[in-house]
Amino acid sequence: MNGILPLWKEKGMTSHDCVFKLRKILRTKKVGHTGTLDPEVEGVLPICIGRATKVASHITDAGKEYIATVSIGRATETEDAQGETVASDLTHKEFSRAQINEALAQLTGEITQIPPMYSAVKVNGRRLYEYARKGIEVERPVRKVHIDQIELLGEEQQFSGEEVTFSIRVRCGKGTYIRTLAVQIGEILGYPAHMHSLVRTVSGNFDQSDCNTLADVAQLMEEQNIQSILRPIEEVLTDFPQLQIDEQLLESIRNGQVLPAVPLLAEHPSIVMMFEGHVLAIYQNHPTKPGLMKPEKMLLGSE
Repeated sequence: MNGILPLWKEKGMTSHDCVFKLRKILRTKKVGHTGTLDPEVEGVLPICIGRATKVASHITDAGKEYIATVSIGRATETEDAQGETVASDLTHKEFSRAQINEALAQLTGEITQIPPMYSAVKVNGRRLYEYARKGIEVERPVRKVHIDQIELLGEEQQFSGEEVTFSIRVRCGKGTYIRTLAVQIGEILGYPAHMHSLVRTVSGNFDQSDCNTLADVAQLMEEQNIQSILRPIEEVLTDFPQLQIDEQLLESIRNGQVLPAVPLLAEHPSIVMMFEGHVLAIYQNHPTKPGLMKPEKMLLGSE
């Protein structure tokens, strides 16, 4: 069994829970997810099965889209609604739509973020959440992330109250913490803030309309129709330059041989080798042998 299964992760489960359950449902051990979603977050979680696990990192690195509800007036230790309150300002607040849009504009493009203490980022070999659970504060790495677009949803022109909430749609690159983005929006508006709720609506090439729940998957397995929802590996490699090879090179590439570099590799770090519409391998320039190329990942015929 090989392919990508676009899963709709429901609330209350970790990404690892989904993998564990799918291994049982699909009766295969070679199952991997493509990026952690917190238990209270629902949304698109592409799952790689069989050979497709070799392209999991590519899906993880692809763009994402989220719909988040931002709450202005209270900050929490986890930066979301599940954490204990660490700061609050429940005075009456008034924001115009223009004010909020101006704050969102300041956070569009390349920005810097400090990952939350309750996150899976590793520092000195341990996850930040491991330190946080023991009450240990450590220096967190500053990282650059890219926000393609933030859109204020709804039609309200004025937002007011002691704790003001509004929803945004965020299109962003890998490594972005939407929880932290909510806190940053609050900082620009001058108040403590947290992310009240979050849904991932797009991951790479997949959106909500592509997804099935765990219950759907179990039913399709029972009906022996699971192949109907598995997407081919080729679908997630469409942004790579592709080279259609002839039959003369087929065996060499299938065997993972080092070959003379092709002109495409002068312009791109990696290329996909295709034969009759099927991906064989991803090749890259050889790191120590100029003029040659080597397989980065072998994708056809390996289980």
